[in-house]
Amino acid sequence: MSGHDSKYFSTTKKGEIPELKEELNSQYKDKRKDAVKKVIAAMTVGKDVSSLFTDVVNCMQTENLELKKLVYLYLINYAKSQPDLAILAVNTFVKDSQDPNPLIRALAVRTMGCIRVDKITEYLCDPLQRCLKDDDPYVRKTAAICVAKLYDINAELVEDRGFLEALKDLISDNNPMVVANAVAALAEIQDSSTRPIFEITSHTLSKLLTALNECTEWGQVFILDSLSRYKAADAREAENIVERVTPRLQHANCAVVLSAVKIILLQMELITSTDVVRNLCKKMAPPLVTLLSAEPEIQYVALRNINLIVQKRPTILAHEIKVFFCKYNDPIYVKMEKLEIMIKLASDRNIDQVLLEFKEYATEVDVDFVRKAVRAIGRCAIKLERAAERCISVLLELIKIKVNYVVQEAIIVIKDIFRRYPNTYESIIATLCESLDTLDEPEAKASMIWIIGEYAERIDNADELLESFLETFPEEPALVQLQLLTATVKLFLKKPTEGPQQMIQAVLNNATVETDNPDLRDRAYIYWRLLSTDPEAAKDVVLAEKPVISDDSNQLDSSLLDDLLSNISTLSSVYHKPPEAFVSRVKTAPRADDEEFADTAETGYSESPSQGVDGASPSSSAGTSSNVPVKQPAAPAAPAPMPDLLGDLMGMDNSIVPVDEPTAPSGPPLPVLLPSTTGQGLQISAQLVRRDGQIFYDISFDNGTQTVLDGFMIQFNKNTFGLAAGGALQVSPLQPGTSARTLLPMVAFQNLSPGAPSSLLQVAVKNNQQPVWYFNDKIPMHAFFGEDGKMERTSFLEAWKSLPDDNEFSKEFPSSVISSVDATVEHLAASNVFFIAKRKNSNKDVLYMSAKIPRGIPFLIELTAAVGVPGVKCAVKTPNKEMVALFFEAMESLLK
Repeated sequence: MSGHDSKYFSTTKKGEIPELKEELNSQYKDKRKDAVKKVIAAMTVGKDVSSLFTDVVNCMQTENLELKKLVYLYLINYAKSQPDLAILAVNTFVKDSQDPNPLIRALAVRTMGCIRVDKITEYLCDPLQRCLKDDDPYVRKTAAICVAKLYDINAELVEDRGFLEALKDLISDNNPMVVANAVAALAEIQDSSTRPIFEITSHTLSKLLTALNECTEWGQVFILDSLSRYKAADAREAENIVERVTPRLQHANCAVVLSAVKIILLQMELITSTDVVRNLCKKMAPPLVTLLSAEPEIQYVALRNINLIVQKRPTILAHEIKVFFCKYNDPIYVKMEKLEIMIKLASDRNIDQVLLEFKEYATEVDVDFVRKAVRAIGRCAIKLERAAERCISVLLELIKIKVNYVVQEAIIVIKDIFRRYPNTYESIIATLCESLDTLDEPEAKASMIWIIGEYAERIDNADELLESFLETFPEEPALVQLQLLTATVKLFLKKPTEGPQQMIQAVLNNATVETDNPDLRDRAYIYWRLLSTDPEAAKDVVLAEKPVISDDSNQLDSSLLDDLLSNISTLSSVYHKPPEAFVSRVKTAPRADDEEFADTAETGYSESPSQGVDGASPSSSAGTSSNVPVKQPAAPAAPAPMPDLLGDLMGMDNSIVPVDEPTAPSGPPLPVLLPSTTGQGLQISAQLVRRDGQIFYDISFDNGTQTVLDGFMIQFNKNTFGLAAGGALQVSPLQPGTSARTLLPMVAFQNLSPGAPSSLLQVAVKNNQQPVWYFNDKIPMHAFFGEDGKMERTSFLEAWKSLPDDNEFSKEFPSSVISSVDATVEHLAASNVFFIAKRKNSNKDVLYMSAKIPRGIPFLIELTAAVGVPGVKCAVKTPNKEMVALFFEAMESLLK
């Protein structure tokens, strides 16, 4: 749609849908085109225009490419909610896939791939096979991506029809964009498969390296990322790969540059020539430096990647430390990353420059940045022994400016410097003691107390200094109390005079009698017993020589670092976590098709289109659910009920159900209604069940996110049986990677919807961390069959005769089989369908049964079938004709 098409969004007439219907069926092409644009505009702003499905599909028969694109866009959006009607479009898709125009051929196959409906998928295979061998490269590259989409819908079909082999053949295509798309599709399929599908050989390697020079930038990224998985046979092959990839370092696209750097770093592990390695390090520096002149967000991503690179190969950027100096207008997140890299690149050669920068940063206005800068000075002192004295001089200068948080941070890092270089810089203790009164942060206090205790013999008034802290001992945080206890014991052991003796008595008394902290109390008892039994042993323990510390606080484990380097230019290298730590990927289990809400306009879901969600079909996804009850964390006290947020969105009037303590019912896996891919990591599985005469909603939550989910609430839209929550939704805060399953009691006839009976149950679920999730479930009518449904034989006959013949209905269940009459009777009795009598008719058994739903509505049932032969005829008489369709649906599911 072009820029002047905004007028299509402004129609708000009362009879908009009928008017659009009329325009879509107009004999004039322009009028039909305008009508489709209005439909797309309405769909875009969240209005439900699914009722126009047939009329829009009729507009597909056109030569106008723009109109065809719009109709296809509509189809992609609504085919999931109208799968039966979507079949009407299949013939046009197949016909378009053979159109002379390559754009239309590609459009047809792309659209069919985007429609996640099984019935459409069956028809997609033949056009897709043709398009994979099409003469036009644009069609071939589109078909390649379509194979990946089809694999996501039906993996077995893709393998059976040979699409994977066809994709692999496309790697040898003479068009580089076809090669790039084939690689992208294979890589995507490989990521979701547990077995090897895409393996690069020396033959495909040369094909990919050749295509690399002529691809678009994103094609290059796909190829480079795939090449990074290839392990060269020897140093010569590694050098050859690096030589072919190195020109990509000059690319304008940051993703291409980082992907090229990733390959070079990985291949350098195999290169034995030090000259080659040195030259490669020199070549990688300029492109990495160039990335730092981009926008702040790109700078941040580049810096996170550079952080990993310099840990592995610091020589690459050893001479480029100046580019990491912070600018006044850098965002704080960029400044923090630059500081980290400067510490890693600091050396005896550049330390003077670095310290000048850090000293400048320590006078900035951003407190967090200042603290980090002061800490960076201390880390440089610990890292570089020759520069330690210069670092301490800078720290003392900063202490003299008397800025409270600077002084406190300086004392913390000086304590670490004392541990790194014992008995070297103790002459500065007097300067530190001058700032004693200004300390108010626990870590700074603890550091100062440690210094006083460690060097008590060199501080004349050490007892007085410690005594000033002891006055507030009970109110101090645990960190300070523990340090005070140890420092007082050290003072007593070094100066066993009367003053320290009284102090130690007071501290031990406080720490053992008046504290609730078990760590403090246990440590105090150990010291007390040591001092009372063997003071010399206490000296050996408390005053023992301490191990020298080193600055490894931000060095990653070598195996983790190698893992992250192989994921450069991905989220993994930004988070500094391996992919499996924050991404859960489902491996090739075929997914059930999604369903969308059909009645969006009536329920008001369109008010919040960004939060609307596809729910998986309960019937089709039951086999793929894998919810197992797991041990749940202890539930906190139930919070107060939340305001009725869902009611506004869904037009419901049943009350919100607050969180309560959880129960964890066991049972078979539940159908997945909200897949984790749709629920931002949250998967919801549920179904209605009947237990002990009560209807429950058996619901399971699987938390695949990285955060705790809590505050779960649920509501049900108006429905045929008026189902509503009859109690509290019992789900405790859900930790990442755990699941919870609970039974929610339900009440009927509270929330009735007008209109024809329907098995549709629309559900909304909300938690405190995510938007409202909507999904569809089906109401199994047999959950309403009551335990009082059994009739005496005479009562059954009387009721059958009393009902007129037009209240009798019958239906064939062709796929149902009765293997054993007794087993079927027992199975149906478990769902409150009760046996009355049996007779023979030719070679078939005829069973008479009864069931009853609430409000005393009986169903008189006659089942006719030959044992072991497919096909069951079900006849029913009931006073309530409207419920017959739902009854047959329930009986068919029970007889499966």
